[in-house]
Amino acid sequence: MTDMAIELSAIVKRYGPTVALNEASLAVPAGQVHALLGENGAGKSTTVKVLSGLVTPDSGDIRVFGDAVRLRSPRDAHRHGIQTAFQELTLVPDLTVTQNLLLPYTPANALGLLRSRQARRKAVAELERLDLGGIDPRAEVRDLDLPTRQKLEIAKAVIREPRILLLDEPTSALSGRNVDWLESLVAKLRADGVTMIFITHRMQEVRSFCQALSVYRDGRCVGSGAVEDYSDGDIVELMLGRAMVQSYPPKTAAPPADSPALLSTRGLTVGDKLADVDLDIRRGEVVGVAALQGMGQSALYGSLFGLDRATRGTMAIEGREVEFASPRDAIRSGIGISYLPEDRKTEGLLLPMNGVENASLPLLDRFARFGWLDKRRETRAVRAVLDQVQVDPRALYTRCSAFSGGNQQKIVLAKWLLTQSQLMLMFDPTRGIDVGTKLEIFELMHRFAENGGGVLFHSTDTAELVNVAHRVIVLYRGRIVRELVGDAITEQALLEAELGQIDTEAAPASAAGGRDAGHALAQRAAAFV
Repeated sequence: MTDMAIELSAIVKRYGPTVALNEASLAVPAGQVHALLGENGAGKSTTVKVLSGLVTPDSGDIRVFGDAVRLRSPRDAHRHGIQTAFQELTLVPDLTVTQNLLLPYTPANALGLLRSRQARRKAVAELERLDLGGIDPRAEVRDLDLPTRQKLEIAKAVIREPRILLLDEPTSALSGRNVDWLESLVAKLRADGVTMIFITHRMQEVRSFCQALSVYRDGRCVGSGAVEDYSDGDIVELMLGRAMVQSYPPKTAAPPADSPALLSTRGLTVGDKLADVDLDIRRGEVVGVAALQGMGQSALYGSLFGLDRATRGTMAIEGREVEFASPRDAIRSGIGISYLPEDRKTEGLLLPMNGVENASLPLLDRFARFGWLDKRRETRAVRAVLDQVQVDPRALYTRCSAFSGGNQQKIVLAKWLLTQSQLMLMFDPTRGIDVGTKLEIFELMHRFAENGGGVLFHSTDTAELVNVAHRVIVLYRGRIVRELVGDAITEQALLEAELGQIDTEAAPASAAGGRDAGHALAQRAAAFV
């Protein structure tokens, strides 16, 4: 048997005029955890899809443990011991945890009828084995938060006992204790001889999890070797084809503290998730939101966009009290409120539709005359905002599922720029996005603020908040516990507040929460930018 688990030679994959893989070659030794790095659109996910049997290359050779193979379908990949945990989750929202974990291999009797009790017992046993015993096997996936869904996506691949495991951005929805869980799982699998390909944009995870790395650019591998042989700067330069001068744009001037608020809340409360939030966002200001998972940030964003009804408190737009019953009310609030959600693929875009159809969706009536859609006018308007966010014009007619995560996020941004909104709610907008695209998004945020807009910006990467926000509020157990301005915004100050270390008697951090947050800073500082 060869010592190579995977060998790709001169793989080519074209989508019309677009070359996704350009004679890409990759070799991964058996039993190794191998990082695959590169900008969004560099060819990493296409490589994963080729190895998963979802995409058939136009030319090139694939060898798995020395055997030449043709992977025409996921079942072909499974037969060769290859399993994949995708960033684009493959879970079925309307099915239970048990049903998702065991698809398509759910136990059945001789008549083909499913054995529900046997399936549930197996699911419970597998969840316990993977340290996920706190997940209810009867719960529907749609009711679970994004980090839990991501862990289930990984678990579904692992319980099939792969020889080769492909992990496509597995930590993009994870932080803190959840990343610790994955690190422990990867170590166990490696000890069992499983070969892993690990796609990520977080260098700390590359150095913690992986022994070797390969960097993709423009559809081909441009560098491979041991992780310790490359500095972070070396890797970024390989990814971009040039040295990166800066990771963040210079901060714009903050508006005066006594400027009138674009949006303000007083005593805003959402059930038991958010309590007594007083918040002001001014024109020209980027306000950061720092919080560990589940500390009320989702309820805050949901209430400001009409997704969650406030149970108490008031909200005002430029001094005028408002109440939102739906996102439509927020979009048409007089200033226009827009929302970049946590999961762009399921909440921000309709992936089978093209960029024009997605971008114009919130304001179709603007392009309609006498009940007919003026397609030429609609396309002209969308082309202008796609140019503004630097998305390839192919997005005008290409379905959004064909684009990288970074370009998908920029299409979501284009949608809200088209509505001419003046308040942008951005929930972890750089999750799973490469260094170059992150910088572009930060520049767009600052231009938006400079032009008189306001931004509410939540990030799971503390360094982003320090370098981008004019002011940061910290949520702990649904309440604002600290506000930091200017030079007072530091990673240490944010982490202390996220842990509840403002008044330790009034808001003690649990032992589990402390461990979670204790690792959070290391993970967040781990990001490339």
